[in-house]
Amino acid sequence: MNSDLGAPLTSDFKRAMRALTSAVSIISTSHDGQRFGMTATAVTSVSITPPSLLVCVNQAASLHAPLLASRRFCVNILQAWQSPLAQVFGSAAIGDRFTHGAWLCDDRALPYLADAQTNVFCDVDDVHAYGTHTVVIGKVYGVGVHAPIHPLLYQDGRYTVGLSEGVDWVIPIAG
Repeated sequence: MNSDLGAPLTSDFKRAMRALTSAVSIISTSHDGQRFGMTATAVTSVSITPPSLLVCVNQAASLHAPLLASRRFCVNILQAWQSPLAQVFGSAAIGDRFTHGAWLCDDRALPYLADAQTNVFCDVDDVHAYGTHTVVIGKVYGVGVHAPIHPLLYQDGRYTVGLSEGVDWVIPIAG
């Protein structure tokens, strides 16, 4: 075990986190008439009462300031076949991202991916800066779940798929 602070610990930590499998989501928001979004794996539920979740957003991300200003966001949990969309929202220019995928807006002008596995609509309830990131806790005001459940996952630096009905094994996919 490496307990030294610095480059070796950072390298070991990165390797350790590659072993952590996470669902892939696109976090979306809008501010001043413009849509913003990014691919994320740092998303988790916080509480059922009140329904809430958290997302971790790098402070350098183009989504960061608009999300904090708008005080609302949607977590769009991707389906297994949506890895190309995850790649677009992880690397494409901001203005090009929403030209990919079936995007709609709710009655508050919040963009959401119509064919995502799940859409979780949130108001920002609390914010905590930590290191290079901000932990944003969202209070859920709406949810859309689409069957069957077959999520896109990220592990060891690549996309893979989650188990679905009738599938009892997982294989890596391109990405």
